[in-house]
Amino acid sequence: MEREPGPADKRYSIRAVKRVCGILSLIQEHPQGFSLNQVADVTELPKSSAYRYLTTLEEEGYVMRDLVSGLFRIGTAFLPLQSQQLALLGDRVRPYLVKLRDEFDETANLGMLDGSRVSYAEIIESPHSVRLAARPGDRDQLHCTALGKAIAATLDLDRVKAILAAEGMPERTPATITTLDAYLDELEKTRTQGYALDDGENERDGRCIAVSLAGLGLPASISLSAPATRLPVEDVPRVAEALNQVAAELMNQKKP
Repeated sequence: MEREPGPADKRYSIRAVKRVCGILSLIQEHPQGFSLNQVADVTELPKSSAYRYLTTLEEEGYVMRDLVSGLFRIGTAFLPLQSQQLALLGDRVRPYLVKLRDEFDETANLGMLDGSRVSYAEIIESPHSVRLAARPGDRDQLHCTALGKAIAATLDLDRVKAILAAEGMPERTPATITTLDAYLDELEKTRTQGYALDDGENERDGRCIAVSLAGLGLPASISLSAPATRLPVEDVPRVAEALNQVAAELMNQKKP
């Protein structure tokens, strides 16, 4: 009598399917983009053969190629899944944003990289009548926002340059960073200190602190924003510590 295959019976494993699964893992692990060399490594194939896999996935919309950097990224076929993933992330993060809002009495935000801009996915507004708050779905540029800087600090350098080339670096206020070298220095500072700061760069009288949620596998960040008069510079480290604590708790939720 023929034995029924078990769930991990390697006799029934299909190598081509495993290779595609390896590429799908790259998509998840490298939202900023991955190279042909990485695909060749994960599939254990020559570049020419690995490229055929990528071409097929590109034709079906599961990957797309960045013509500037040459990297491959998640394609439009995943958009319904991305929307569901974003909704799930919003559900997970919202209680923490409420906690941050209640602790500081200021607006807490969740931002996601949306093309070449950062989109506000969740906003828990300050109870103050005068507050610094965007609207859900608003899209701001990466060079002048703390949410954007926190995300950009996790991206591949070529992708950052491509985004800035496409969007430009307009001067929103006299404090806005408008040159590539200065912005790259700012991203290095962000990585070193563990948080991003918008110090009147997007709105003249605003201040915003953000940290990345890159550990969740998505180009996302959370922030606290307020009028500069209510969020003095000396309070920035305390806010950054609270934001990093939230990011750490969210990461711990992933662990079994």
